Amino acid sequence: MVASSDGSGWIERSELRIASVAAAYRSAALTPTRLVDEVIPALAASDPLAIWIHRVPADALRAAARDLEQRAIPRGPLWGIPFAVKDNIDVAGVPTTAACPDYAYIPTTSAYVVERLLAAGALFVGKTNLDQFATGLVGVRSPHGAPPNPFHPAYVPGGSSSGSAAAVTRGLVSFALGTDTAGSGRVPAALTNTVGLKPSRGLLSTRGVVPACRSLDCVSIQALTVDDAVTVARVAAGYDRGDPYSRQIGTDPWLGSPPPAFRFGIPDRAAEPLGDDETCAAFARAVATLRRLGGTPVAIDFAPLFAAARLLYDGPWVAERLAGLEHFVARRPDALLPVIREILAGGAGLRATQSFAGLHELAVHRREADELFAGIDLLIVPTVPVVPTLADVAAHPIAANARLGRYTNFVNLLDLAALAIPNGFRRDGLSTGITLIAPACRDGRLAALGAGFHRTIGGTLGATPWPVPPPVARSEPPAPATVGSIGSLCSVDAAGPPGLSADEHTIAVVGAHLSGQPLNSQLTTRGGRLLASAHTAPTYRLHALADTRPAKPGLVRAADGGARIELELWAMPRTEIGSLLAVVPPPLCFGSIDLDDGSRVTGFLCEAHAVVGARDITAFGGWRAYLDSLTVAEAAAPHAHVSTDADPPARDGANLRPSSS
Repeated sequence: MVASSDGSGWIERSELRIASVAAAYRSAALTPTRLVDEVIPALAASDPLAIWIHRVPADALRAAARDLEQRAIPRGPLWGIPFAVKDNIDVAGVPTTAACPDYAYIPTTSAYVVERLLAAGALFVGKTNLDQFATGLVGVRSPHGAPPNPFHPAYVPGGSSSGSAAAVTRGLVSFALGTDTAGSGRVPAALTNTVGLKPSRGLLSTRGVVPACRSLDCVSIQALTVDDAVTVARVAAGYDRGDPYSRQIGTDPWLGSPPPAFRFGIPDRAAEPLGDDETCAAFARAVATLRRLGGTPVAIDFAPLFAAARLLYDGPWVAERLAGLEHFVARRPDALLPVIREILAGGAGLRATQSFAGLHELAVHRREADELFAGIDLLIVPTVPVVPTLADVAAHPIAANARLGRYTNFVNLLDLAALAIPNGFRRDGLSTGITLIAPACRDGRLAALGAGFHRTIGGTLGATPWPVPPPVARSEPPAPATVGSIGSLCSVDAAGPPGLSADEHTIAVVGAHLSGQPLNSQLTTRGGRLLASAHTAPTYRLHALADTRPAKPGLVRAADGGARIELELWAMPRTEIGSLLAVVPPPLCFGSIDLDDGSRVTGFLCEAHAVVGARDITAFGGWRAYLDSLTVAEAAAPHAHVSTDADPPARDGANLRPSSS
């Protein structure tokens, strides 16, 4: 048993990542009934944690699992997968309360997205807690109490999809449905080390969802990994004629692959900081990771985005929140929590002229956002700038909530897609996250990049002991004892080096072709496979080449004063060597590289003239270590600087924080 910080403990059970459960089903190592028997004790143990408003009784859950095993339906990706539903989304025969007991009703049909999930064989476990009427980002505005933050009970769990994220982070379910109007699916993801997918508006129907702001509402997906969230989205999404905001597009919005090179906008910090010191340090690490994945940061003026965000609570959209509940509020104002009643009251006095003024202002900001995205592929932001304590929220309920929405409130208003992903942990043990943001219907590209980011930073899933899956490009066959000698591109020892077949050549890569780097696909798409990590002989120097996109290093043999440089050895089909040569631009070239074990291989070198005046980064020992050392300010600038300093900068936490200039 692994104890958690909130005292709930950990009950050993099968990993609930969707791919893991599906694989266990295929191998007959697991059945839905056996899975349910494992999950039920953990669900019961979670009852004191304010996660659930309604939970399916154990006997009924076992019966549903047995029924699923007997039904003749295709075993798709969600067959037998346990999931939860936020209690502002209808499930037939189960009360919908939106965390307001006096509002409760029992729907006769399920929400459109729930119908699709049930039809695919997913197992419904229960309805989860939320900020009342999905009005809040703190996760504590519920008469049922607040789910504890899984990493420190003194801090908020995030909302409004608090119960959904709480169920996922503890491994009680594989995924959960939430909703997102102002960040309600993203904020709790950041505070629980989980994924929060906020799809483009209309890709997932909101028919059967208690409206917050109906024109902005999205059904969100809380999951352990990006791959899981996309698997759910593919099943749940679909054009719904019964939802006037449903969107029909001609292509699959979830298709995408990590771009080999991309430009990502980051907030220009000239005016004010990103958040507290921990947020700044974590964000700097995220920027460095995205640089390693092929990205170029671009500082962006966020003023138009923040101006749009202010309309959500200072403009006519407060009246839209009231519109969906006006009759109930007028009849039963005492049924609402005081803070919810105060927020909704702000929409009562708005005039129609103010509504039109707000719409016109938003149109201006949408045009500004379009122009912003013309020069970049996506934005990245800290999902939350600070993590308030329960005491902070009790003392300043409106202000503390507003701070959490700084980087989330503008997204739905501007019709953008967003994906919140984990970004490791702070020094105080709390989780952090970043959000990737792009124009509508670019969800697949965000997902591909987000999945790569999450796999690269690694760690564990949510608050479970289950590990994040490793990067897919890093397949690790047995490392050869020696790599052998390749005299030229067209000859190889008949037997080949260990791990190498007779029709393969070994190629050494040192920079943008490394695993996880932007040009690695030039190897993998040609059938290349990773053999091992290795080092050059201590006779080489590495330089950061100027004005290259994606950024690349140049490896040259040194007459004296060289060092060992980290590299990777890849096995490439002999028939693909020519096409690989064709896409290698000068000043890079292929030549012989001596390794530190005395062997010689073919690999990437650089023409000597190109490194004259380029920054010598030999002291870092390799390209990845150099990229990891960059501050945000350095990362945002192109590789056009000239330096002959061989010493790496100090690599303490302060150096990794974004510059304020």
